[in-house]
Amino acid sequence: MERFDYIIIGAGSAGCVLANRLTADPKVRVLLLEAGGKDNSILVRMPAGAGALLSEKGTYNWGFWTEPEPNLENRKLWWPRGKGWGGSSSINGMIYIRGHARDYDQWRQMGLKGWSYAEVLPYFKRAETYEGGADPYHGGEGPLYVSDGRSKSRIFSGFIEAGVQAGHKRTADFNGFQQEGFGPYQLTIRDGRRWSAAAGYLHPVMGVRPNLTCATLARTTRILIEKGRAVGVEYVQGKNAEKKTAYADAEVLVSSGAVQSPHVLQLSGIGDPDELNKAGVAVTHELKGVGKNLQDHLDVVLAWETPGEQTAYAYNKGLARLMTGLNYMLRGQGPGRQNFLEAGAFLKSRPDLDRPDLQLHCVQAIMLDHGKVPVDRDGFTVHICQLRPESRGEIGLRSADPLDDPAIRANYLATDEDRRALREGVRMTQKLADMPGLKAIAGRQVSPDVALSSDAEIDAWIRRTAETIYHPVGTCRMGVAGDAMAVVDDELRVMGIEGLRVIDASVMPTLVGGNTNAPTIMVAEKAADLILGRAAPKSEDAPVYEDAA
Repeated sequence: MERFDYIIIGAGSAGCVLANRLTADPKVRVLLLEAGGKDNSILVRMPAGAGALLSEKGTYNWGFWTEPEPNLENRKLWWPRGKGWGGSSSINGMIYIRGHARDYDQWRQMGLKGWSYAEVLPYFKRAETYEGGADPYHGGEGPLYVSDGRSKSRIFSGFIEAGVQAGHKRTADFNGFQQEGFGPYQLTIRDGRRWSAAAGYLHPVMGVRPNLTCATLARTTRILIEKGRAVGVEYVQGKNAEKKTAYADAEVLVSSGAVQSPHVLQLSGIGDPDELNKAGVAVTHELKGVGKNLQDHLDVVLAWETPGEQTAYAYNKGLARLMTGLNYMLRGQGPGRQNFLEAGAFLKSRPDLDRPDLQLHCVQAIMLDHGKVPVDRDGFTVHICQLRPESRGEIGLRSADPLDDPAIRANYLATDEDRRALREGVRMTQKLADMPGLKAIAGRQVSPDVALSSDAEIDAWIRRTAETIYHPVGTCRMGVAGDAMAVVDDELRVMGIEGLRVIDASVMPTLVGGNTNAPTIMVAEKAADLILGRAAPKSEDAPVYEDAA
């Protein structure tokens, strides 16, 4: 019988952090369970491999599909989620964004102690080594390496200039004094290599710390609950699906992400009794909020040809694709070092807002439908997503079979405000191509492929083409005592069950204004202190954003 102090379910962005921080004490025994394998593919290491990883179900991608979305012409949407060491940090676009200061202050105002911006900033800094050096906003000694972009493409500089020419602010550091505006993204890339949570936190300690055991291809089937306490897990491992059991003397830590953390709880009989009974799962503990409160950033793309500017297409067609791969494998050089996504923007869809509610990602490639649509020309894409949707969806059980995919109902665009904001984002982005910064680069517009002018035309196009930009959160959300839909408290302990915590993006009560990988790592850094009973670090000067002052 296997016994550990802590069992971590999932070696993704949060699980890797926990494995590292908890095993720093050689007396603490940790089992890390990962349903996928090791992150040893060149496509994972090479930043340019992100597109291939996101577009296909396989070794590193669970490749989920939603249920038919009622407000998107009943389409089933592709939902990539990372599988294997590093989780989604091993297949994402490598953008390092924390969100807005007010996002975290809002959590504190909801009664969640310890989650204000001033209180979480030290954890962002603890996690980070920023190549520009430590300062009031950035860390200099953390496992997660953060770099600035290296591309000299006129597309990125032209995009930023076009935004300024259109009347928007210029922002040098989205994670610094001011988020709103156009500027360069910071990246989780180190010396031309993807710097995932696995690269930063797990690889340095695997095989070095005998108190850390990592089981790969180990899929958790349920959490073992005895007398109101989580005491261990049941999992199957390998092609023969051999069933195994491991016990936790201290705690079970669920870090399987916003899709699979609620799924694991539900399979263990923790959730809404009516839904569990319907799926044929015996009720262990009633907790109606499990799987509810799903939020995600819905995304639409505008794209243009660039007849005189080489983009990712030029490096990935025919023989050039082989040469790009060989140059990277043999010399660590060439376009394989790039993620082709180095500029963006945070904008307000209306001036009375207290923080940006739109985000733009500028991609040095024509990328439609997650890269599933074949491309035969150079061009660039601007992704537009609404940052703070009012719409709420849910994750549910399809059946009692633990190997069955969960049912994802995102329920996008369920409110007028969500539709208005995304529509306004399309209008604002359309204007950029007419600015001098982009006019000299942009050729024929290829998405949308029809003229859009009226609200009805834009709305119809959004319903027809919108997709996820991979930021689901909220399905095991934090809450205060008496909140019937809360799943965990502000120390991430599952309500009503001892020895069980959820630690990942699923605990976020609201979706932050930006990419979710850095916030997930922050959550796990903070959770490690909560688990070990350590005092929270203090931010010496507690700086704020300009638009949150």
